Amino acid sequence: MPEVIFPGPEGRLEGRYHRTAKDAPIAIVLHPHPQFGGTMNNRVVYNLHYAFLDLGFNVLRFNFRGVGRSQGEYDQGIGELSDAASALDYLQSLNPNAKHCWVAGFSFGAWIGMQLLMRRPEITGFISVSPEGSRDFTFLAPCPSSGLIINGTGDRVAQPADTRTLVGKLHEQKGITITHEEVEGAGHFFEDPHMDPMIDSVKGYVARRLTETTR
Repeated sequence: MPEVIFPGPEGRLEGRYHRTAKDAPIAIVLHPHPQFGGTMNNRVVYNLHYAFLDLGFNVLRFNFRGVGRSQGEYDQGIGELSDAASALDYLQSLNPNAKHCWVAGFSFGAWIGMQLLMRRPEITGFISVSPEGSRDFTFLAPCPSSGLIINGTGDRVAQPADTRTLVGKLHEQKGITITHEEVEGAGHFFEDPHMDPMIDSVKGYVARRLTETTR
């Protein structure tokens, strides 16, 4: 069974881990805001998890502190960033020889994931789905990894204009490439029929990046 429990900063953290092969690339997937119903079983998070699995990754998604069976209480993003770091530590302990390490996050999880980029130089790529561009992203100075930012043009939670502003700031940085895609008409949660096009874009992007690194 894929259920796992691993140690976090405030006690145990609950996750789901799928392994495809020894020495496969690894990815963690981060869920949306805990205080607005966000869990690791959110549809976007679930589909991102299986997208990476389909691409041959060993993948972990988990509940932040205070969600599901994870211990602790919501901590304004500070503690949640520590949770994400612990999750990556756990995933790396299971896969010490993985050559590629990715982080994917949705909404609040995208914000946490991009902060994790700044702490962990071994992260080689990222996926940020519906990042809340109104949040403070000034910590990305500079952004250390190339990645994909994808959002819906009908998003009323993370305004598309804010996302475009964020992408514009990241495009000014040298040495990385930020790819930005928008799913026409999609809302924040990529309700059908918009989920499949979003996931197809993610899989296509990650597959291209893996091909480039193996040439």
